[in-house]
Amino acid sequence: MADEPGATEPDPTPLAAPADGVPEVAISDWQIADAAELLASGRGAFAVDAERASGFRYSNRAYLIQIRRAGAGTVLIDPVNHGGDPVQMLAPLAEVLGSDQWILHAADQDLPCLAEVGLRPPSLYDTELAGRLAGFERVNLATMVARLLGLGLAKGHGAADWSKRPLPPAWLNYAALDVEVLVELRDAIAEVLREQGKTDWAAEEFEHLRTAEPAPPRRERWRRTSGIHKVRNRRALAEVREMWTVRDRIAARRDIAPGRILPDSAIIEAALTDPKTVAELTKLPVFSGPKQRKQAGVWLDALAAGRADENPPELSEPQTGPPPAVRWSRRKPEAAARLEAARAGLTQLSEGVGVPAENLLTPELVRRLCWEWTPADDVTAAVEVFLRDAGARGWQRELVVPVLASSLSRPVSEESAGR
Repeated sequence: MADEPGATEPDPTPLAAPADGVPEVAISDWQIADAAELLASGRGAFAVDAERASGFRYSNRAYLIQIRRAGAGTVLIDPVNHGGDPVQMLAPLAEVLGSDQWILHAADQDLPCLAEVGLRPPSLYDTELAGRLAGFERVNLATMVARLLGLGLAKGHGAADWSKRPLPPAWLNYAALDVEVLVELRDAIAEVLREQGKTDWAAEEFEHLRTAEPAPPRRERWRRTSGIHKVRNRRALAEVREMWTVRDRIAARRDIAPGRILPDSAIIEAALTDPKTVAELTKLPVFSGPKQRKQAGVWLDALAAGRADENPPELSEPQTGPPPAVRWSRRKPEAAARLEAARAGLTQLSEGVGVPAENLLTPELVRRLCWEWTPADDVTAAVEVFLRDAGARGWQRELVVPVLASSLSRPVSEESAGR
């Protein structure tokens, strides 16, 4: 049931405000206990959402939690502004929320910050992921609500600074609307998946998402500095690393997004220019402002430390997996040919079942398989074991193993291998 090019939909009915109005935000322990009691009086699944302050704060914590349940209505919870231990304060809420399924949209974004305050779902339904499995090209909440429910959500404040207090009424209205129709959206998209025979696939994906361990932090996070590709020598890279580290330390201490302490572009420019004095540093555009002039000594010290580093970083990040696929044709042409065949097969499969190729199997896992592959007597069994050990779900393996086994079994010609 993928989106049809050129298809027109009737204008959605505007949904400008929650049916029951915007509830008061629960802040104190007794207000949170009352909210938990109210939710306990309802029935069925919980529609859940959380608002963070990405781009404003260093942490990824939740600054507002929205929950709705049939028969109880919506509650808004402030998990940070009560002055106590959030896990302890929210314990009554956690107990109630542990009694039934959670419905979220893009659950992978909210589950970590909810777990941080002791809230974990006993079972999960992700309406965004369900939309992907259904083959929808656009899966943002407003688009899916319009398509499946015929309702138009007001423009949002999702990118706002939710650490702000007090929260403006318009923001609270937006937050309450985010959970207003999630139960109905779940029912609608679940029916689409049922018609497509994908209900069991979705159940496996939701459980995998619910139980997945957090990804380990990247070892050299400073290499994500925007514009770092311009830095071509190890001394300058050492300066980038040192400035990034100092900035990160300041940002964590003050709970401010690193880019608001010092933009990535300023770090790169300083490393390329390599100023030695305050005068030289403050000639650079960002550092000429009053705020950065006050911190000039901090950044000069970081540059000096990077300059004096006796063990500067390598130009390329140490590889923990296959190299970028663009290099395969020279380094391992037979792997490049395998990857080309596997991608073609998965693309065809994706179109046939109406599921994006990246949801059939992560691109990184496909690359690993093709790079590490060694011939086997039973190709199908070998692919099955590889994918199972890597965490691919049963429905994925059922679909992709025959396709990948066929791709890996093809003889590699000299032309396709680049020889």
